[in-house]
Amino acid sequence: MDYEIDFLKSLLFTVSIETVVLFLLFKLPHKSLNINNKLLLLTGFLTTFSTLPYLWFILPMVIKSKLAYTIISEVAAVLVESVIIKELLRISYKRALGVSFICNMTSFLIGLLIKWP
Repeated sequence: MDYEIDFLKSLLFTVSIETVVLFLLFKLPHKSLNINNKLLLLTGFLTTFSTLPYLWFILPMVIKSKLAYTIISEVAAVLVESVIIKELLRISYKRALGVSFICNMTSFLIGLLIKWP
């Protein structure tokens, strides 16, 4: 049960951080794209909800090494989420990949800082 609670905390944390980053990326430097706030909010939720459950519950059954798990899960999240971002926000794949990378690295690094002993 503790693992599931940790997952829910991580889900809330990740959705919050990555959605805020999406808003910052598209409301400040790319303001000219004029992307609807509801669409940005939906994108923030869908990207995380589309990847995090698999990374928490499926991938650990296949990959036992913590380093390999971290690398594979972050790369997979960036790739899968970039496709979702591209389709929902109707931006180029190159831009979507960059946005996904920034969102994921921000939540990853903040997570490391929070867990740092």
